Amino acid sequence: MLFAMYGFRASEVAKLRLEAIDWERHLIRAPRTKQRRTQPYPLRPTMGQAIIRYLQKVRPTCEHREVFLTLYPPFRPLSGSGLHGLTSKHLQSLGAHTAHRGPHALRHSCAAYLLAEGFSLKEIGDHLGHHSAAATRIYAKVDLAGLREVAAFDGGEVL
Repeated sequence: MLFAMYGFRASEVAKLRLEAIDWERHLIRAPRTKQRRTQPYPLRPTMGQAIIRYLQKVRPTCEHREVFLTLYPPFRPLSGSGLHGLTSKHLQSLGAHTAHRGPHALRHSCAAYLLAEGFSLKEIGDHLGHHSAAATRIYAKVDLAGLREVAAFDGGEVL
């Protein structure tokens, strides 16, 4: 969910710590690894509920402060590559055919969704934690169906 809803990188989810979730202010602070800073996001109710379920029913009790841990002893934080493997297997089990495998496919989906919703490249780049518009353009695939709809638009008397 963190990959799809927020467009987080695998390394950012791996480094996410318990104290990064501000339950009182309904915020989650992503550790933006490429920018060496944290970036706040609104903690959506569905995300908060999913994290609570994970913490209460799945996450092993141990001294590590990272949110996501291995499920078998010795417990340790999941790595970015571990998250990639889990996500890739899950996407494959769903029969998803994507250009990218793992969390990066969901990061692309997040960007495509924001683009389809009418967000600007600047807004999408800010959401994804990019420094430059050039980095965001990679994620902004052209919506051919939307362009065809615009091209077929009959302006009538407007033109």
